[in-house]
Amino acid sequence: MVVSPLAPSRTRAYRLVDQHGCPHPVLDDLYDSPDAAWGDAVQWWSEQGLGSLESIGIGVEVSTACGDWRTLRHPGA
Repeated sequence: MVVSPLAPSRTRAYRLVDQHGCPHPVLDDLYDSPDAAWGDAVQWWSEQGLGSLESIGIGVEVSTACGDWRTLRHPGA
């Protein structure tokens, strides 16, 4: 299959956000999957001793084809 160089990329990027929906100040990176992003969030949260894993104050967003971000998991959910 030949892909046109003008075709939009279908590769998605994932990022972690804080309680306010802004890129997380410490975990500000791009991930290949939501599972990779969430795994880093859970590990970091646990290492910081910030409380129960049921109330992690970190969310996950996915990039859209038009360059915006869409929330997949809200902080605290």
